[in-house]
Amino acid sequence: MRAALRKIAIPVISMFLLGIIPIFFVDLYVRNYGSKYIVDFEDSPQVEAIIVPGAFVFPSGRVSGILADRLNVAVDLYKANKAEKLLVSGDHGSVSYDEVNAMRRYLQSKGVPRENIFMDHAGFSTYDSLYRTRDIFSVNKAIIVTQEYHLARALYTARKLGIEACGVTSDKHIYYKMSYYEMREIAARCKAFLQVDILRSKPKYLGEAIPISGDGRAADDDK
Repeated sequence: MRAALRKIAIPVISMFLLGIIPIFFVDLYVRNYGSKYIVDFEDSPQVEAIIVPGAFVFPSGRVSGILADRLNVAVDLYKANKAEKLLVSGDHGSVSYDEVNAMRRYLQSKGVPRENIFMDHAGFSTYDSLYRTRDIFSVNKAIIVTQEYHLARALYTARKLGIEACGVTSDKHIYYKMSYYEMREIAARCKAFLQVDILRSKPKYLGEAIPISGDGRAADDDK
């Protein structure tokens, strides 16, 4: 009986290790690559745009705490003259769910002029957001603002796509379900590696160019 179990256990364990080891090294590679470009607020350079990836928005249109922290740091960078334009990129895939207009309203409530806010309505993933940042909004140099658990992947993706990006963290609070987000991020980093280095995927939507050098209102109806 023990011999039979051993015969089953050895290949099962081997298969498990063969699956886990590549995931470990890919995750480590993406984290280390992206983390090199995380900077302190004071050390962040002047850039063309500050990029804020979307996160959950309540049905009322109120931004979640995790998203509010990203936006507040972005406003601080904007007011410190790190960039003249902000690009908010998120999910606006239906009439009933709209991250980007919620972010735009929040920024305006903090005193950012409407014409300096660009909205990317088709930022359905970090990869899509950054691909469109380059190809739709013609951004070459940017600061990405998000929580640390997400920032390394965002910077890895941006840099691999040819955007000269650095990142500033927006961890202002202890967030609900953060352990879950951190575990999920391992799979997301492996997916980013496949998208950027292996598959070189296209985003779900592209479209006409809306250069960041223009007026943010030109992107109002871009989907």
